[in-house]
Amino acid sequence: MTDTAVQPAIAEEDLLRADLYDFLSALLAGPADKGLLERTAGLAGDESDLGQAVSTLARVARATNVKAVESEFNALFIGLGRGELMPFASYYLTGFLNEKPLASLRADMAGLRITRAPNVYEPEDNIASLMEMMSGMIRGRFGAAVPVGRQKDFFFRHIAPWAEHFFSDLEAAQNSVLYAPVGTVGKAFMAIETQAFRMGAE
Repeated sequence: MTDTAVQPAIAEEDLLRADLYDFLSALLAGPADKGLLERTAGLAGDESDLGQAVSTLARVARATNVKAVESEFNALFIGLGRGELMPFASYYLTGFLNEKPLASLRADMAGLRITRAPNVYEPEDNIASLMEMMSGMIRGRFGAAVPVGRQKDFFFRHIAPWAEHFFSDLEAAQNSVLYAPVGTVGKAFMAIETQAFRMGAE
């Protein structure tokens, strides 16, 4: 027999939110491969701040290549010893890695039944993982879709205190070319999420 229970349909605007979280996660988890770069180059935005940032990102993506993006990613996030930026909540909030923000995140992950993938070795409070977690909560990847109120709590505990600052730093980083408009997209999206959660999510 098959299970006939069907989860409630996810609203279109929430699927769009999840798509953008997934997109940012993919760009920030590692250097974009050819497929991701081509998808990025094919994007089109509207006249909003976020839409204009997406259009700029697509334009820059069309003018670059995989090798250049790999070099840029390494300079920004890996470097010799460390990259230009440290994309971790603990570092942004305390100045050190593996501090209380990471312990708090791990406790909330356990409550949501979110586990780290076995092939991931970086601390869970890196920006790419947090973007992926938000998408997973919206889509129901960790079981049922997480109610908006709980998404809000997670966002304000683990993302809002530092992510917009990180994306601003990415936008202005010395080594950012493709990643400058990624920073602009991320900053605009974090502002939209912050406002939407404050206005509507209980």
